[in-house]
Amino acid sequence: MVISEVLKIVSYPGKEKDVKAYNDVMSRHKIYNFSEKSGWNRFPELASINRKYHTLRSSWKKETREERRNEMETRMEMIREDYETIKAINNKLNGLLRIVNDQYVDTVNMAELVEEAMPQILNELDPHSSYIPAKDLQAVNDDLAGSFSGIGVQFTIQQDTIHISDVIAGGPSEKVGIMPGDRIVEIDDSAFVGKIVTNNESMKRLKGPKGSEVKIGVFRPGEKEILHFTIIRGDIPNKSIKAAYMIDEKYGYMNIEKFGETTYPEMLIALAQLHQQNCEGLIVDLRGNTGGYMGAAIQMVNEFLPKGRLIVYTEGRKSPRENYPSNGTGSSQQMPIIVLLDEGSASASEIFAGAIQDNDRGTIIGRRSFGKGLVQQPIEFNDGSAIRLTIARYYTPSGRCIQKPYNKGNDAQYNMDLLTRYEHGEFFSKDSIKQDESHIYYTSIGRPVYGGGGIMPDIFVPQDTTGITSYFTMAANRGLTIQFSFQYTDKNRQTLQKYKTGEELLKYLKTQNILEKFAQFAEGKGLKRRNLLMYKSKELFNRNLYGNIIYNMLNMEEYLKFLNQSDATVLKALEVLKAGESFPQAPEQKPEEAYERTEKAIAKADQRSQKPAAERAADDDIYCFA
Repeated sequence: MVISEVLKIVSYPGKEKDVKAYNDVMSRHKIYNFSEKSGWNRFPELASINRKYHTLRSSWKKETREERRNEMETRMEMIREDYETIKAINNKLNGLLRIVNDQYVDTVNMAELVEEAMPQILNELDPHSSYIPAKDLQAVNDDLAGSFSGIGVQFTIQQDTIHISDVIAGGPSEKVGIMPGDRIVEIDDSAFVGKIVTNNESMKRLKGPKGSEVKIGVFRPGEKEILHFTIIRGDIPNKSIKAAYMIDEKYGYMNIEKFGETTYPEMLIALAQLHQQNCEGLIVDLRGNTGGYMGAAIQMVNEFLPKGRLIVYTEGRKSPRENYPSNGTGSSQQMPIIVLLDEGSASASEIFAGAIQDNDRGTIIGRRSFGKGLVQQPIEFNDGSAIRLTIARYYTPSGRCIQKPYNKGNDAQYNMDLLTRYEHGEFFSKDSIKQDESHIYYTSIGRPVYGGGGIMPDIFVPQDTTGITSYFTMAANRGLTIQFSFQYTDKNRQTLQKYKTGEELLKYLKTQNILEKFAQFAEGKGLKRRNLLMYKSKELFNRNLYGNIIYNMLNMEEYLKFLNQSDATVLKALEVLKAGESFPQAPEQKPEEAYERTEKAIAKADQRSQKPAAERAADDDIYCFA
């Protein structure tokens, strides 16, 4: 693989003599034969939207033969122009590589040179286009897949050793007798302890193809000898929804960690279970959810919208505007809904929240979201590597692009944005957030919303700083709360496993003077005891220590149940639901004014989509392209 492969993709070349490349160009310019075996199947993130095919096919049939011919000629001209441009670039680039290889003073590993150059090329485009080496691609894909192949354990590394904290029920490890608390000290007849033990190296050795074998040696407290097991790797579920339960007698709570391949069916199951418990309203927690597949977000928000509501639309230089409306088949169209956001909510999370907000379907609570309005398409190379190329912007139903500003090639400034927000006080005061009045839009009932920098919640909840002291900060930053929680769990596992729910376990922990035990542990690790500060942070320490122990012994859902009892954002959401105020109200203005504002917003969005690409790029203040 050479750098020119990336340049070809970026410029969408058409090389008539290369059938595969030519067909790829045809697909990227949306010149489709709308048969069941083509078209949107080329795009995995959109393949699940089956109705897309039917909609496009219907519109294609309505066009006249002359219209189709004119459209084809226009697009073919675009392809020819692309090809001539990329041909000139390729000749220059390949010439450079040949000269370096033939004449450079020292021996050059050309493969390594190209690998190092690939990320630099994409870095010049935008902060989210990226190159993924072949060695990392599987791990990246596993993150959004519904499952991966492994031994079925959850582990942490303590003192250069793998400590198993949980064994997945029904998984390969449970079948052979692996238990929580076991230490893996050997893998495939070789010692595996010391500095070599890292998260990446551990997962590399324990994961593997389904049906393959791995031998491990385990030290089990209480056993004199190392225990040896042969484990046949299998499919391990990788769920996106970490919790779905009734938070009180009327209302449900759902925590979505990412938008992956199985997130939508997971949500359907969770909704069905909540409906069976007579759920009358729902809190959807997207805090810290960095996104995933756009198609999953579209399917999921469709469950809450009536027919014909715009969910999102996409548009790019070589990607004509595509609308994604709701189809009216959702199971929860009338259910009150609250969506929780924070600065870690990005991409697909913002698509979901933007559709709910702009359609006035529910209330957004929390803090301003990350601000990623770009759509990436995965493209793989023959050597197993891949790129994630930004091909379009996405826009919320009101017409806003929520991508925050960035300068090409200056990722450092872009990545410092959250720190800048923190320093400006945005996490603690709504008044510290400056909205750009030049990017104002209006929801379906005339409420003002803003583009150009994430999604601003309808109700702001500041970051909770109650109880934070220098003593707590040092303990947390050094990882002492996590270390203590694990060691306490490990030493008392036999007693703790008697408790099957977080409520039962919490009741027991409150009798064990956990904070005092932590203080002794921390002092042994070099953190001087500060009684006054420690007790000032008592509630915060207990929240962390109790929560970590509950998580270690039970699961994420029980952990979140415990945290949500004192979570200010969750409590605010419950308050809004109980007051019957989840559906936004129109601002105090005359109906004709609201109607006029909405019509202007729609016209603005339509006007944008009708402009030539070059003109749109010129009059956009924020370069959220691709």
